[in-house]
Amino acid sequence: MDRQQHFDLATIARTIIDSNFYMTLGTADERGRPWVSPVYYAHEGYANFYWVSSPEATHSRNLVGRPEVSIVIFDSRTPVGSGQGVYISAIAEELMGADLDRGIAIFSGRSDAHGAGEWNVEDVRPPARHRLYRAAASEHWVLGPQDRRMPVSV
Repeated sequence: MDRQQHFDLATIARTIIDSNFYMTLGTADERGRPWVSPVYYAHEGYANFYWVSSPEATHSRNLVGRPEVSIVIFDSRTPVGSGQGVYISAIAEELMGADLDRGIAIFSGRSDAHGAGEWNVEDVRPPARHRLYRAAASEHWVLGPQDRRMPVSV
């Protein structure tokens, strides 16, 4: 693949991440049973993905024992045969301390811009119902020619 094709794949990945609201988060429990959940997200530099969930949700409980996650972001409304997605491997965690302050500012900014309102640290600290999570991406892929997953640097 030449430099221009790689650039085009990176542009595709950034466009998909910027234009969608939900990502599909894949987790597994301690026995390896998979679980996927759609979650509203905010991102920072295409490498850190933030979401708010109940610590009682299956995907949140799964992170305690297995922080490795997979993520797919795609537009499910595209015509059959024309879809494109970003596939991501990451390590996820519940945020605390300074990471919580920074992360909630990022999440709140996107949430507010999309009309869902602002969030603050009191909304994601005990005894509140939700917590803030972050997935730090280690790899990204998009579909290249002939439906092959191609690694991409975003």
